[in-house]
Amino acid sequence: MPNVYLDKRVDPSLRQRTVAAWLWSGRDAVVAGLAAAAVHGSKFVDEDATVELIWKNGRAPHGVLTRADLLLPGETECRSDLPVTTPARTAFDLGRRGRLDEAVVRLDALGAATRFKPCDVVELASLHRHTRGLRQLEVALDLLDAGSESPKETWLRLLVIRAGYPRPRTQIPVPKPDGWGYYYLDMGWEDIMLALEYDGGQHWANAERIAYDIRRAEYLRDVGWNVVRVMKAHRVTDVLARLRRAWSTARR
Repeated sequence: MPNVYLDKRVDPSLRQRTVAAWLWSGRDAVVAGLAAAAVHGSKFVDEDATVELIWKNGRAPHGVLTRADLLLPGETECRSDLPVTTPARTAFDLGRRGRLDEAVVRLDALGAATRFKPCDVVELASLHRHTRGLRQLEVALDLLDAGSESPKETWLRLLVIRAGYPRPRTQIPVPKPDGWGYYYLDMGWEDIMLALEYDGGQHWANAERIAYDIRRAEYLRDVGWNVVRVMKAHRVTDVLARLRRAWSTARR
């Protein structure tokens, strides 16, 4: 950033780039978009994400995007010593831009981090009636589920909804055998005890985690849950075929 310096040996994080962009603005801009979501605690925001600022300046440096958007009173707050858009305003911006599925992923992550209320976003949108993307925002808010714990879980949930299945409940609690705490299923339908789980494979090198997963899977089976596990290597047609068979069995 012009006139903002960092040791050249440091590979700047998104947080450092966000602070640098704000300093470049002369401390006048408001952090928005994905950068604001990251400040609010959203997970799965790429470290190389563009830093969005609401500030009137058409010559932003590389890695920064400025927008001359209207901000109304109550749409900004101070977080971590930075002026940022509120969770509701951040959701308003994220939900109406980019592809719909990407917007839902971002709203899911922001919802998990902040528990913002969709009704607050709808009310905010009513004050910006001529803003682009309001129809997509409406659809994205309807698909929002803060119980999603990863972009792939969001992808899987949207896949089954679009395939015509009832909307699954996320983070379904199942009491553990010792009565202390719960196992949580990614998503599913409690009335027929059918669940879907996305397995990222991140624990495969951990023997203790593998043993835990085996005990958990056996217990869930013993108490009557049918769990369809999905991995990256599975094709969409395979996932839907396996779910169709499991659904047919569960409905008998």
